[in-house]
Amino acid sequence: MGLIDRLRSSDGPRVAFFGIDGVPYSLIEDNPDVFENLTAIAEEGSGGAIDSIVPPESSACWPALTTGLNPGETGVYGFQDREVDSYDTYVPMGRDVQATRLWDRVEDADRSATVMNVPVTFPPQRDVQRMVSGFLSPGIEEAAYPDELRDTLLGMDYEIDVNAKLGHQADKTEFIKDAHATLDGRYEAFEHYIEADDWDLFFGVFMTTDRVNHFLFEDYEHDGEYREEFLDFYRQVDEYIGSLVDLLPDDVTTVVASDHGFTTLHHEVHLNEWLRREGWLSYQDDHEALTDIADDTTAYSLIPGRFYLNLDGREPRGSVPDEEYDDVRDDLKDALADLEGPDGTPVADEIYTKEEVYRGDHSDIAPDLVVVPNHGFDLKAGFKGADQVFDTGPRNGMHSFDNATLVTDDPDARIAETDLYDIAPTLLSMMDIEYERASMDGSSLV
Repeated sequence: MGLIDRLRSSDGPRVAFFGIDGVPYSLIEDNPDVFENLTAIAEEGSGGAIDSIVPPESSACWPALTTGLNPGETGVYGFQDREVDSYDTYVPMGRDVQATRLWDRVEDADRSATVMNVPVTFPPQRDVQRMVSGFLSPGIEEAAYPDELRDTLLGMDYEIDVNAKLGHQADKTEFIKDAHATLDGRYEAFEHYIEADDWDLFFGVFMTTDRVNHFLFEDYEHDGEYREEFLDFYRQVDEYIGSLVDLLPDDVTTVVASDHGFTTLHHEVHLNEWLRREGWLSYQDDHEALTDIADDTTAYSLIPGRFYLNLDGREPRGSVPDEEYDDVRDDLKDALADLEGPDGTPVADEIYTKEEVYRGDHSDIAPDLVVVPNHGFDLKAGFKGADQVFDTGPRNGMHSFDNATLVTDDPDARIAETDLYDIAPTLLSMMDIEYERASMDGSSLV
């Protein structure tokens, strides 16, 4: 980068953001010997548990965190979304995010942003300083821009994501080994570009933490076989974050955050199977996708915990008349409130209508109801059918709405009563970049 660009990058305060996907604040708080660096940052600055969004799923969370806007504005509600006026579904990618990203605002202010491994950013933008896309991206050759970044990462042991299939094995040894290798490569790349010191915003995400939590969190919470390996992995995460922070110049503010919390998983809940058994959902003869539901279907579900009425005039073969919408939705909400797990625990902690949690130009694909489950229940969908409503799978950890992490070395940051929507405006305020308060759902914490 040329001298003019470097001089531009030194104009104003800077921020380094480190994402630790799915790390609950209680994990840090309860293990200060494991998280020596994050504990020190929180004690000298500010730190605490914050709320996620509805639903607390990474594909929806990261667009919300990086825009300060709810899914009604970002247009991304989960890992799988429904096409307008169709039963076709798609996996949202970076171009499906319909709101202005944090780093776009930074670049518009004539500052520079380095963005690394953020979920739902593929294909990489060409109007930022540099970007390698994260979760859901193919290989580095397609996911990194410019060429210099691509070539640098190809010369390292950089992987976009851990091989999650290894976590399905009973013996987790290879999965843990791969998680460490992915973490090591992420650190090497982050270190390289932090040392370049040519950015105003460094925004990098450690995604491997979410993967480790999915397959080892019960071992941690219930003193299982891999508890020490779990803690050793997080010792390394904390050590790497501490090393990166030590590299930062004095004019850089550090922020570390996760997109949701985590808890032990006890039961997978196959909600479309429950809907079928309760008479809400029926299929054509062969079924494996939403397009295969029958005309008399009243409601269906998409992950995680999103429910749609088969509404006349909205769905292609809608069976619920518009004038019956409120009554049918109320009946479904009541049925969901009564749904209990095998031990009698209610599945739903909260049930929200779309009007309560979404607003914006893209609310036409918003779910009619969203269930935030009680801890221990992982809400599944799928249209191939399931043998039973409650089941178990290879994962033993699941996302939670509460208990996400926010830590910063700014001692004046307000952490109480905070959620993901507050992070983007906070980072902009830390950088002295102006924005219209009405343009975001969140507000600055400084």
